[in-house]
Amino acid sequence: MAIEPVSSAPILVDVVYQRLMAAIIDCTLLPGQRIVQADMAASLGVSRAPVSHALQLLKHQGLLQESGKKGLEVAPIDPDRVRDLYQVRAALDGLAARMAAERYGAGKISEAEIAVLREAFAAGSRLGEATAMSQRVQADIDFHRAIYRISGNALIVEALNPLWPHMQRAMVLVLEAGPLRKRAWREHRQIMENILDGEPEASAAAASAHATEAGVHTDRRLRERGG
Repeated sequence: MAIEPVSSAPILVDVVYQRLMAAIIDCTLLPGQRIVQADMAASLGVSRAPVSHALQLLKHQGLLQESGKKGLEVAPIDPDRVRDLYQVRAALDGLAARMAAERYGAGKISEAEIAVLREAFAAGSRLGEATAMSQRVQADIDFHRAIYRISGNALIVEALNPLWPHMQRAMVLVLEAGPLRKRAWREHRQIMENILDGEPEASAAAASAHATEAGVHTDRRLRERGG
């Protein structure tokens, strides 16, 4: 039986999807902003077909929603949903850090994996005050994902991947540079050191507390600005 060749269309849809998701996450496309398919296609230099497919994927993910006869708009950021997401993240972050510390203590983490974690921390720490908030938030996520990967449990990564875009755009919208971000990276250092000291309970406690506090702050700022 002959197998039909793969067209480039699915690849183009994925590129458009990633571009639009990035624009939603970094708040280039703000909550409530109407999405005009023709304008998006023209802006991206593609036909309407891949844009249409990408928009439906983003709608399914909850990043876009119906807007009556207007079509689609960027979904609002719901503080209650963000609060719930952070509660899940705090539990999984604690689990990931505990498992990473246990694996490190048992000698099951390679030097290459440790180097990735250290570099993720160093890269985020190097970002200055002038760095765009979207980049600072991405560095934060990259650090946590490095811990998930060395936890040895691939399901932690799979569980959190679809949740990150919702948390990420809330972070970009309401967090600020300055003392709070410096504190976050001090906490990151402590989590990393606990893991590399092979201390499962201390690692879990530090990671869970860090995510919980980040969630409380993000929730408060969202409610102060009206979601």
